[in-house]
Amino acid sequence: MRKIVFVVFLLLGIGAGFLPARNDDWGLRIVMMAVGALFGGAIGGALSQFGKRRQRPRQLRNTEEADSIAGSDMMGREAAFNYWRDEGHLPFTKPPRPEHGSHMLDADKNI
Repeated sequence: MRKIVFVVFLLLGIGAGFLPARNDDWGLRIVMMAVGALFGGAIGGALSQFGKRRQRPRQLRNTEEADSIAGSDMMGREAAFNYWRDEGHLPFTKPPRPEHGSHMLDADKNI
């Protein structure tokens, strides 16, 4: 039934393109029929829902699988596992360690 609706609107579009150009050359007729077929196919496809996807049963995922990106190391089990190694910072966001230790800016330090 969907294909019949699609083909009917496609033919209506071709006919609508042919009517204004029926007294002109064949080149113009073909171009107008192609434009009519383009619009008729779009309208017929929309009305017949020709390209609509079929619903598949969805697999339920837990929140960790749904929220995390594979290999991102930012959420879930991987972040908890590496928390002490990364000292609570996300990967690649850890501030650099000072060059001269934590007392780098002390006034009495001789370099």
